[in-house]
Order: sequence, then C-alpha cells, then structure tokens
Amino acid sequence: MTQSARTKPAFLRHLPLAVILGVAAIGAFALRDYLTFDTLRDNRESLLALREAHYAALASGFLLAYVAIVAFSLPGASVASVTGGFLFGLAAGTALNVAAASIGAVLIFLAARAGLGQTLSAKMDTGEGRLARLRQGLRDNEISALLLLRLVPVVPFFVANLLPALVGARLHNFAWTTAVGIVPGALVFTSIGVGVGEVFDRGENPDLGLLWSPQVLGPLLGLAVLAALPMLIRAIRGRKDI
Repeated sequence: MTQSARTKPAFLRHLPLAVILGVAAIGAFALRDYLTFDTLRDNRESLLALREAHYAALASGFLLAYVAIVAFSLPGASVASVTGGFLFGLAAGTALNVAAASIGAVLIFLAARAGLGQTLSAKMDTGEGRLARLRQGLRDNEISALLLLRLVPVVPFFVANLLPALVGARLHNFAWTTAVGIVPGALVFTSIGVGVGEVFDRGENPDLGLLWSPQVLGPLLGLAVLAALPMLIRAIRGRKDI
C-alpha cells in the first residue's frame, strides 16, 4: 500500500464506490421505465435519421451512455447492447458494446479497489494459514478465474466487476480478460439488435432468452472449460507434488 493510500481518509477512499451504489439505487427506480425496448421502438426512426446525419456523434454518444449505464449499474444494459446492433450493425455494434462495457467495468473495479478492495487485499496479504493459501491460489489462477467470471452467464455483470477488485486482482489482467470474455455474449446481443426492426414490426419484443439456448450456451460453457483448464492442471500437479 502506498504512503498516499495510507494517509488518505477512509471516507474518501470509499466515496467512489458509494457514489456508484447511490446512483445505481436511484437509477433502478428512476430509469427502469425509460431504458426499455418500448423506448427504442418509439424512437427508432429518429435514431436512424440521426445516425444517417451524424454517425460519429451518435456513436460517441452511444459509447458514453453505455459506459455510464455499466459504471453506475443502471438498468438497461441489455437494451443498450441490442441498440448497438440496431444502430451500427454487427461488427461496429459489437466493437462499441465491448468497448463501452469494458470501460464501465474498469471504472467499477477501480472504485471498489480504492476502498473495500484495498482494505481486504491488505488483510489477505498479511494473513496466514487458510487466508494466505486463498490469496496465493487467487494469484496463481487469476486469469482463469477472471475469464470464468465472464464466460459463465450465471454470474451477474456487477458481481464480476466487483469481486475481482475485492480480492486484489491486477488491473491489466482484469481489463483484458473483461474485453475478451464478454465478446461471445456481446455478439449474441448485438446480433439480436441487427434484426430487432423486424421484431418491432411484428409487434413483439426481442427474445433475450437466446443466450440460454443450447446453440449459444454450449459454446460458452466450452470456452469456460478451456479457461478453467490451466487451473485444473495446476491443481492436479499440486496434488502429485504432495
């Protein structure tokens, strides 16, 4: 821990995460009726016209809005991902979705690490026995564990952003595993957005349950197994050395 970190008042270290949690709580009630597919349906013609007239400005605005949604854990992340596909197509939409979600995730990570993460990580570093073994295990398997958090769809996105900061994961490992690990899911949601106009024309809403279909869930679990393989090999080798 640096000297500046030790001397900084505790409330200042916890302030960024407190602000995020406060905005998230307010947004859950204030924005839940606005960041919806109904809003996208009602404004799709205006958005398409804006895209044709000011593509770069709309892409930049979309990126910033999506970063804010992720960083403050606001409702509507799935709607934003679908909107990315609707407005910018599969390639550009996926790139924007991955970039925005990754940046927002890093902001949450930094906020959590500055406060609670710093305290818990210091305790784990100075701990003994089971706590020390847990800390060493996390360090040895950090990349595999971070990728698993992203590839296993049952882990909420906010939890996957917060937990690594609390156990002292390295920022650069967190950043690149986030960007890589969310690509499969981003592709699914963006592809839904590419055809969402036809869905709206039928008077329906997009079916986000596609993520749980066998043709999508199977490859995701396969990637999760590959991510866990180094962890399993290391564990097997460790038992043989005992």
